Amino acid sequence: MFILKSLLRGKAMQKALVKKVFSNPIYFIAFGFGSGLSPFAPGTCGTLAAIPLYYFMQSLSLVNYSLILLLAILIGIWVCDVTERDMGIHDYSGIVWDEVCGFGLTMWAAPKGWLWIAIGFFLFRLFDIVKPWPIAWMDRKLPRGFGVMVDDLMAAVYAWIALHGISYFFFY
Repeated sequence: MFILKSLLRGKAMQKALVKKVFSNPIYFIAFGFGSGLSPFAPGTCGTLAAIPLYYFMQSLSLVNYSLILLLAILIGIWVCDVTERDMGIHDYSGIVWDEVCGFGLTMWAAPKGWLWIAIGFFLFRLFDIVKPWPIAWMDRKLPRGFGVMVDDLMAAVYAWIALHGISYFFFY
């Protein structure tokens, strides 16, 4: 009976969360346009949601791309902070705007094309999941919206270095 009650409570909570994400613009952004609602690998789904954004942004000048990315990061710190405080859960897995921005940073000044998008996606997910030093420390120690964003941005820096290294050593 306890398991059944827990499942029913979980479904009711999920339904309420879906409603909140699609009715509250702050949640909508924090949940990566709803991609963070995925019950399976929400971080990966959030990164997948970033691909169409990157695809359309890759033709921008580096200055415009950088300004939009910086704005997305600053907005992300705020929306992740507000959403985290409202939910009362630190770095809830459904909050995936950090993945959206992380993928954008990974792809900053990257070679264009689907091969590079796939390589960037793989590298970013690898570093975000494995969390080499100091990413794991940042994930545990940095507070609120800033902490939610910074560990993924650091994973993106690692992925960016690897992506450009692959580009230089294997394709240049």
